[in-house]
Amino acid sequence: MELLLIIFYDLVILDKLSSYSNIALLNPTRCEEVLLLGSNCSSFKNNGRKNVTNMETIRLNNRKKSLNIIHQRLNVGHLISHYTTLTINKNSLSENKEIFHQWLVGFTDGEGTFSIVRQNEKWNLTFKISQSTYNLRVLNYIKKQLKVGNINIEKNKKICNFRIRDRSILFNIIFPIFDKYPLLTSKKFDYDNFKKAYFILSDSKLNSIEKDNFIFKLLNELKPIEYISSAWRIPLDTVGAFRFSNFESLVDNTISNFENASKVMSKPWLIGFTEAEGSFYLVAKSKDRLVHAFEITQKKDKIVLLAIKYILHINTKVQYKKSGYYTIVTTNSRAIENIIKYYGNTMKGIKSLEYRIWARAYIKHKGNFMALNHIREKVRIMRKKYI
Repeated sequence: MELLLIIFYDLVILDKLSSYSNIALLNPTRCEEVLLLGSNCSSFKNNGRKNVTNMETIRLNNRKKSLNIIHQRLNVGHLISHYTTLTINKNSLSENKEIFHQWLVGFTDGEGTFSIVRQNEKWNLTFKISQSTYNLRVLNYIKKQLKVGNINIEKNKKICNFRIRDRSILFNIIFPIFDKYPLLTSKKFDYDNFKKAYFILSDSKLNSIEKDNFIFKLLNELKPIEYISSAWRIPLDTVGAFRFSNFESLVDNTISNFENASKVMSKPWLIGFTEAEGSFYLVAKSKDRLVHAFEITQKKDKIVLLAIKYILHINTKVQYKKSGYYTIVTTNSRAIENIIKYYGNTMKGIKSLEYRIWARAYIKHKGNFMALNHIREKVRIMRKKYI
């Protein structure tokens, strides 16, 4: 009789949990550590419980569509195109919500995290953007625009964080932004799992043990090495429903020209991403020659740098460095002039100040080693106070 009851209980669990695809039933475990999606954390405290083997893993039925957990971009018409006559500047970044939302997604692709935290037997979801206090003003700008969230400065007074933990705010404000304007880097994988965790925790049909099982499974999922955000695959028919097979794509995980890059990467997104990851600096070509340089690096997501290359008309190739990252960098005068024009009067954070100093130095002092070296030292001193 006891055996029959156990079997019946397992069938009930399977029926409850069949809504979640690609998630296996695991033994409950405890983890008091902060788990960042996309981090290297791969082990959890088990407290002596039996580990589940592959043979004990129970695969569940696929019902992604009904839960609407993962959103594909079905229509790209809402992107702010590089062909638009709409003015994109500091004012429109504050006044036009669609422009700001795309900027925010770009900045998050560079500096944001979606984390799942297990503390005191409870799960917490956190959307966070961290910056040096040198750029505290960009977090104040984000909070002012969203009208939600909290900012704290860490004890060392060098790092500040913008956080949203309230699940109702995540659902009503953050998810709609990142569903309409998907992340373009591999952080899209982290966001998708973050959102799955939200739906698991919100499912009243699951008990706490079942929720734990699913979320630990999510945290055990490894991001594919060659993962590319689904935003980089746009079907030819962007008006109708997304066809999952036998369709022709406008963009199919590869970028080879300005037109294709512009179909996925909007100008507000690129401004936000550059504020997070871009560098405007002066580099020595010889002992008495300084030139202007622009660079963006990424550990993964080569496709993102390829798109930036074409949008900014940079002739140099995206390179992979031995230290383990991709980079697009240019010192070409024509490319620098394109970049100065592209980013003029756009950025909101401290990168805006660095850009203005850099651009003015090019216009007024190009080729003047003494003047450029003086400017470079002043910028270094300015940054050193905070970093």
